[in-house]
Amino acid sequence: MTADITFRIATLEDLPIIVEIYNSTIPNRMVTADTEPVTVEDRLQWFHEHTPEKRPLWVVESEGNICGWVSLQSFYGRPAYHATVEVSIYLHEKYRGQGLGKKILSKVIEECPKFGIETLLAFIFGHNEPSLQLFYHFGFEKWGHFPEVAELDRVKRDLLILGKKIV
Repeated sequence: MTADITFRIATLEDLPIIVEIYNSTIPNRMVTADTEPVTVEDRLQWFHEHTPEKRPLWVVESEGNICGWVSLQSFYGRPAYHATVEVSIYLHEKYRGQGLGKKILSKVIEECPKFGIETLLAFIFGHNEPSLQLFYHFGFEKWGHFPEVAELDRVKRDLLILGKKIV
């Protein structure tokens, strides 16, 4: 189990490690629909879409090391969905499987009201059992099932949308 963790708003200087952590998940075909590594430049617009006041992008640190990041992104880009966000959690390889995801998701749920967030969504591949179990542990429910909408290495994969009402 990792030591205590801290959250801080990501800075532009953190973007290379954020991208590195993200890219480390691509080869296992469990977490992202990207099939090739992305660059820092590819992620600049995404980075700037986050704001500390409404849509934070946090880095998660343990003992002075960045061990992961968590993002709250606007859903569907329309004003009527202002209280709904998509949550994404990515962990550095050496910190996976140690219970860190539970600490992070717990903190995210706790912080949602201060951002006016009433609904959390998670988009997870149907074969990503560790992530599904993490979100089910916190009371997320399956709100959507998109069968075989992704193709990874010639294998069709389902996408599930999990949701949770915060208030």
